[in-house]
Amino acid sequence: NATDTRPLWVGRTVYFLSDRARTMNVFAFDLGSGKLRQVTRHEKYDVKWLAGGSSGLIYEQGGRLHLLDGKTGESRPFPVRVAPDLPSLRPHYVKALDFLRTIGISPAGVRAVVEARGEILTVPLKEGDVRNLTRSPGVNDRYPAWSPDGSKIAWLSDKGGEYALWIRDQLGEKPAERVDLGAPGFYYSPRWSPDGKKILYTDKRLHLWYMDLKDRDPKLVDTDLYDDPRPGLDPCWSPDSRWIAYTRDLPNKFRALFLYEVATGKTHRVTDGTSYVSSACFDREGRYLFFKASTNYGLHTAWLDMSSYDRPLEWSLYVVLLSSKELSPFRKRSDEEKTGKGKEKEKKKEKTPEGAGKKKASPPGGIEKIRVDLEGLDRRILALPVPSRRYGKIQTAAGGKVFYTESDRRGGSPRLRVFDMKTRKEKVFMEGVTGFLVSADGKKLLYAAGKTVGIVGVQGSPKPGSGRLARLEKAKVMVDPRAEFRQIFDEAWRIERDFFYVPNMHGADWAAVKEKYRPFLDYVASRSDLNYLLAEMIGELVVGHAYVGGGDIPKVEGEQAGLLGADLERDGEFYRFGRIYGGLHWNPGLKAPLAQPGIDVREGDYLLAVNGVPLRAPVNPYSLFVGTAGKLTRLTVNSKPTEKGARRVTVVPASGEGRLRLMAWVEENRKKVEKLSGGRLAYVYMPDTGRQGYTFFNRYYFSSLDKEGVILDERFNGGGSVADYVVDLLGRKPLCWWATREGRPIGSPNACVFGPKVMIINQYAGSGGDAMPYFFRERGLGKLVG
Repeated sequence: NATDTRPLWVGRTVYFLSDRARTMNVFAFDLGSGKLRQVTRHEKYDVKWLAGGSSGLIYEQGGRLHLLDGKTGESRPFPVRVAPDLPSLRPHYVKALDFLRTIGISPAGVRAVVEARGEILTVPLKEGDVRNLTRSPGVNDRYPAWSPDGSKIAWLSDKGGEYALWIRDQLGEKPAERVDLGAPGFYYSPRWSPDGKKILYTDKRLHLWYMDLKDRDPKLVDTDLYDDPRPGLDPCWSPDSRWIAYTRDLPNKFRALFLYEVATGKTHRVTDGTSYVSSACFDREGRYLFFKASTNYGLHTAWLDMSSYDRPLEWSLYVVLLSSKELSPFRKRSDEEKTGKGKEKEKKKEKTPEGAGKKKASPPGGIEKIRVDLEGLDRRILALPVPSRRYGKIQTAAGGKVFYTESDRRGGSPRLRVFDMKTRKEKVFMEGVTGFLVSADGKKLLYAAGKTVGIVGVQGSPKPGSGRLARLEKAKVMVDPRAEFRQIFDEAWRIERDFFYVPNMHGADWAAVKEKYRPFLDYVASRSDLNYLLAEMIGELVVGHAYVGGGDIPKVEGEQAGLLGADLERDGEFYRFGRIYGGLHWNPGLKAPLAQPGIDVREGDYLLAVNGVPLRAPVNPYSLFVGTAGKLTRLTVNSKPTEKGARRVTVVPASGEGRLRLMAWVEENRKKVEKLSGGRLAYVYMPDTGRQGYTFFNRYYFSSLDKEGVILDERFNGGGSVADYVVDLLGRKPLCWWATREGRPIGSPNACVFGPKVMIINQYAGSGGDAMPYFFRERGLGKLVG
């Protein structure tokens, strides 16, 4: 139960690193006596990178180099002092658009507010300058939201060490004001009420809150049931600020629509839980509540299960009539000729003084009060007359318009659609839109399409690029690497504190761990250094899947070397082809450059030149293929190591050959099983439990239904999802057989091999590749070998 690593042979002693005494130290094994001894006894930080020889050893520990005398066992720090001027630590500017996260829109749509690299910026539609409201490189400012009256902007910030709500005037002329939201933790997506008096927000603990900004006392609205990556709660305000609509998990793992009444603090369920509901949104007049629902969501509730693959979701759009007096907006219409009385009413209407009888103007920030009749609300749910599709977010606009995104299950371009409640017609509003937000006055719409962000009116059908925020494309924010590193360190620590799956942190004193590694921040010189430090800190949790990565890592520009899908062997000063991979031409994803029809290259042929450049050892043969991937490349080959009688062939080298080699290995195994079993056994390899493994399983298992048994090979499995789909299929039992006049009988279930199964495993599988053999054994499907 220890990790032994970095062996170093010095004379008759083997030195190595081991954590058998908990902290990694240097140990030594004497070959003569057979005795093992601990050489160093560091307790706080692990020993790293052991190296050296007979004159002495050197290792790194606690950020310092140490010289070790192997004979006496004494070590002493080896001082190294470097004071470089590192470009990676210099403050610099980056394009805001490259680091855009959340975006918002001003009430009248004349400006956008964006979060970019932890800064909050407002950007004009046409005239004016970009304003940075935060200017805080060492602080993470997130989720900006513009108040309905246009005077303020709220956002979340970890300034001071924990996230809180901050509010500032939209011009940035007065200091920002901090508003505590509750216990330390992560909070999300503040939303202003239409009257501008309250803020709605959620937190990591699955809570939905609102706060009256006058008394600043958070009120708990509801708590979700499951903590998973799917969007949860997704609340919205009614236009009179008296109701909150949201969706929440039910025990059956479907989400239902709820209404919360602010005045009474009571919650009312709207939908019955037989469909999965999401994206609730009130209309601008407070007559309707829109949402989307799916009735085929079932297998997607377990988002990590492979059984949810290839189950296209279909959503339908619905509207709730809030008042019992409201007539159906989709009732059948009829053109009728007006009678005498009707004509008199028309004439009277024409004589009415201008402005008389018109609806009372709404107060600033919304309407006075909407009517919500809770009794029978579930019976006043109607489907919008649009087809079922893969719908996304829903938002409403002025004039009875309902906007919603749609994605193509085949990977095509997303689009933004609009349904007009007055005309009852739908149309594509704009192609390529991945996100959008309607302004508080309902007349403008902010959209994101790829790298383009723009603001357009809600009328017409604008083209992508219309209303483009040109000044956002030029905006820059300052990066102070040292300040960012401190913030990232603190936030990584907080992420584990709040998101780790058990609160006891696997027994680690998490506050002490932070202080243990914080001193090294002063010596971090790059983002890769910081990632290393974070990995060391998080490693104290002793848990898998705790990945660290990302950030501004310098990239070296290079050229892709083309590959031929073949093994090259050296023969004196020449190179010849050993094995040539290919033969699976039915697979469009496999390109075997030397196995294409008409290419006259055989195993054993010599490669004499590439694009006319002679190839002789000790030149690295791949150096002649730099920049040839995907390009026509001339090879000079011969069955003998001589130019005489050589032939020239033109091939297209591939950018990679890993999959080609993998498939060759799989096919070899499959044919070996076929031969040794006399055609009675199937061979199925799964490289992972994700999409690739799913494809492999379907390809090889279902083409083997005539076999009597299955060998499932999951060696080197890279994991992915939970392979419930695989073990469910392997565990099927025959239910019945159907007899036909001609041909063979057909079984139910039919797509199964009912015979014995065995699974081959090794230590190089991980994650879902660890879980699948466990499930296989627990289900009693067969033996594990390996």
